[in-house]
Amino acid sequence: MSSTSRPTVAVAFHSGYGHTAVMAEAVARGAAEAGAEVISISVDTITDEQWAKLDAADAIIFGAPTYMGTASAAFHTFAEASSKRWYTQTWADKIAAGFTNSGAKNGDKSSTLGYFFTMAAQHGMHWVSLGVQPGWASTEGSEDDINRLGYFVGAGAQTPVDAGPEAVHKSDIATAEGLGVRVAQQTAFFRAGRAALAA
Repeated sequence: MSSTSRPTVAVAFHSGYGHTAVMAEAVARGAAEAGAEVISISVDTITDEQWAKLDAADAIIFGAPTYMGTASAAFHTFAEASSKRWYTQTWADKIAAGFTNSGAKNGDKSSTLGYFFTMAAQHGMHWVSLGVQPGWASTEGSEDDINRLGYFVGAGAQTPVDAGPEAVHKSDIATAEGLGVRVAQQTAFFRAGRAALAA
């Protein structure tokens, strides 16, 4: 775990067409604004040095597009490679969270977030939810509401399949930023509690 005064939050993600990268940038921005040291790692090109940075981080936020009802193949390759960490429980007691994007409003994003949650649980990590009530859930709501798609387990985004990364909805970006803030805050609380127990 990080020995600096600030918690270290790693964003480990894959982005097929750039949409999930926009979400990853928003998550990282939110975590940094909340005081965390942030490391962003594209898992399809991960190096040994970056694996070591994940091992040293206090929190890892997983992100990938939802393809065919689950995370992308590149993320699955990374997840399977993480089994070396599972065997030694290297990531045990780290904070974890997740985010995803798909073309459809629902798009079975819950399956991807559930996959991240299960992966984190197998590693012995502590999952942090989005912590935001669903937006756009009443006649007074709108698609500009935070958490407009109504996910609880993590941050979900929707972008039309025929649109580029610039089309990621501003509400989804703000929701991702909020996830980054929440993870940074919860990680700081967790670190403070561990330090207090050690003292």
